[in-house]
Amino acid sequence: MAEQEPTNFLDDLAEAEAELDQEADVDFSDEELELDALKAERDDYRDRFMRALADAENARKRSDRDRREAENYGGSKLSRDMLPVYDNMKRALETVTDEQREANKALLEGIELTMRELISVFGKHGIVVISPEVGDRFDPQNHEAMFEAPVPGTKAGDIIQVMAEGFMLHDRLLRPAQVGVSSTPA
Repeated sequence: MAEQEPTNFLDDLAEAEAELDQEADVDFSDEELELDALKAERDDYRDRFMRALADAENARKRSDRDRREAENYGGSKLSRDMLPVYDNMKRALETVTDEQREANKALLEGIELTMRELISVFGKHGIVVISPEVGDRFDPQNHEAMFEAPVPGTKAGDIIQVMAEGFMLHDRLLRPAQVGVSSTPA
């Protein structure tokens, strides 16, 4: 029996060590799995945070752009409504004869001052007059062709008459210049 006990003892010791190793492996695997899960959760939160940060930055940029557009183009409806006032004042000043100018000097000076003030206000708010000249090339981006006519001495696409000036609000077209265009073949 003396021989069996040491063998059993050694076998028992080897079995106990194997069990401890298995338990240690299981515990280590559980800790490793828990650590991996925490890392994955951390990465998920980091990804969500970065996306939220990017969304916030995009929203800030979008609101800045919207604010700038509102500042620049918010009054475009009012601006468009003021264009006929400009047209009528310009036509009135252009039709005045020299006799009328002498007889109504103070009145006409008042109208001219009002016209200059209107142009100044337009300038403050980014409204620029598009005034093509007869002989300029037709530009569909800034001009509206009201009619075409063959006119000797011109090339097709030349402006032959200006009916109304156009207007830009910053970089947007408020109203195209209304023009007549030559259709004379080359």
